[in-house]
Amino acid sequence: MIMLAGAAVAGATLGSSPASSADTRKDGVTVALAPSSGQTVVDWNQQLLAIQKTPGAQPATRHPTRDLAMLHAAMYDAVASITHRDRPWLFEVAASRTARPDAAADQAAHDLLLALYPSMQPVIDQKLADELSAVPAGPDTVAGVQVGHLAAAFVLAARANDGSDTPPPALTLPPPAPGSYQLTPPNQPAPVFTAWGSVTPFVLDRGDEFRPAPPPALGGLTWAQAIGEVQRLGQDTSVARTDEQTTIAKFWSPPIWTTWNEIADAQILSRHTSLEKAAKVFASLNLTFADTAIAMYDAKYHYLFWRPITAIRAGTPGNPDVTADPTWNALATTAPDPSYPGAHSSISAAAAVVLSTSLGTRADLTVSSDAPPGVTRHFTSFQDAATEAGMSRIYAGQHTRLDHDAGVTLGSSVAHTVLDRMGAARF
Repeated sequence: MIMLAGAAVAGATLGSSPASSADTRKDGVTVALAPSSGQTVVDWNQQLLAIQKTPGAQPATRHPTRDLAMLHAAMYDAVASITHRDRPWLFEVAASRTARPDAAADQAAHDLLLALYPSMQPVIDQKLADELSAVPAGPDTVAGVQVGHLAAAFVLAARANDGSDTPPPALTLPPPAPGSYQLTPPNQPAPVFTAWGSVTPFVLDRGDEFRPAPPPALGGLTWAQAIGEVQRLGQDTSVARTDEQTTIAKFWSPPIWTTWNEIADAQILSRHTSLEKAAKVFASLNLTFADTAIAMYDAKYHYLFWRPITAIRAGTPGNPDVTADPTWNALATTAPDPSYPGAHSSISAAAAVVLSTSLGTRADLTVSSDAPPGVTRHFTSFQDAATEAGMSRIYAGQHTRLDHDAGVTLGSSVAHTVLDRMGAARF
């Protein structure tokens, strides 16, 4: 952790009249621990999710989990620098004990998003004005804004040379062979995140820190059972897949880190969570997602393991328990990346660990989805939701259970490491 002194304030809208009496001032800890004060974090999280859903706003070669991690790391460090009740992720800014942590979080979020999405400035500036309009004007808010400026600046500086802006190299595929990844029909789009496993992690020491063991041999029963399961359940015209499994396959199809952030949004609001706790929950969650994505792509492009649609159409020579089906199609269009490990399983397992640790293992979850719209799913724990999310990719014909199991192990390992290094015991 780095300790930094304050700096001049620039460009903040702080309200119409300064506070003039001592009784209007509150200790920063009091503000940060107020029930429902975590709304601020949710507001900015929802703003970034909306930006990322805007066509053309998210750079195609920059994984969305990186920006989510940077946003919440900046907000968390800004709040922790004022309250001193937790260990910041990267640094601590020297701040007055009466500095407003909500103003600090608002300004940090604004500056961070503006740097990442300059074309969205009108929307981001308006969000800051809306958020600061609810904060009492005066020297404490000015002090909070000062902390927020620095929090964003130093997170941006820390990630400036992390490798995320390096143009991804073109993927050179080996000749078609059993187990070898090939571009998948029908669209065969070129993979984008071929080198994302080389991006500098946020918390992990390196991208291959938790690289899973290789997939099992193709000639054995383990592979035959795994590919047979997705061949039966994941086909577009499957009669073995139940109606509920079809719903599950479609329900979890949106970007999985987005769905889990929306789950966290709802939980933070329904629990009337404080600013301090909300900031740490979202920082832990999204730093975990960012490092899970890096670790996952490291493994995917290390093993270059074929997707189910390739394996099922080609068959597995030498394995009598596998039957080829050259006309087989998956329920969903296959993503343009190797199969092992599965992204939904990795991210969802990571989410279950973080949210169960921070909010409790039992939870009343009503989850909605953009696909299909209007459908909701109900769960009594984060783990149940995570398991269903991972299994959904088998029902959709995207992954085998081998991909799922490797993803669960990977995501869980990353999450436990991030929580340990951030001090999970202080949730």
